[in-house]
Amino acid sequence: MFLSDIRNAVKFWRNADRIGPDIPWTQWRLHFKSSMRRLCSAKFRKFGVGAEFRAGAYAICCSKISLGDRVIIRPSCMLFADPRNGGAGITIEDHVMIGSGVHFYVHNHKFDDPNISIIDQGYYQSKPILVKQCSWIGAGAIILPGVTIGRNAVVGAGSVVTKDVPAFALAAGNPARVVRMIKEN
Repeated sequence: MFLSDIRNAVKFWRNADRIGPDIPWTQWRLHFKSSMRRLCSAKFRKFGVGAEFRAGAYAICCSKISLGDRVIIRPSCMLFADPRNGGAGITIEDHVMIGSGVHFYVHNHKFDDPNISIIDQGYYQSKPILVKQCSWIGAGAIILPGVTIGRNAVVGAGSVVTKDVPAFALAAGNPARVVRMIKEN
């Protein structure tokens, strides 16, 4: 029984459409740049030149996640695409800076019926997340379903982004609001 459990776990780790500390088969490979690039290029929909996915980060449904050139996913980040058929994904364009512990979620639990336990209500329809080029998302921010973060926008650390952030805007808070515009050069 014990050996078959180990065999099944290894088979799952090899074939899972995810990367993270809970998948030892992939996690150790993230510590070495060459094996990280091979793994991520095979798992993600797109894995750009100079992109990095660091140990300690999670990606659920990698096949629906695109990371552009020079995007670094730091430890404790969570990229959660929708594994269901037709479910939404996450696109992060080129030259985006992402702080540690940033979470991206393309769907949310239903909670409309007070007579049914929330755990049994399922999910709302997923909506894609798009982070446009040259943006910066501060540590610990949470990006919720359907959000687009505009080109050269900045999201303050710890912000909860529930609505689109325009290009060249600084947004912060919970919920995140535009604090000011950044001058375009």
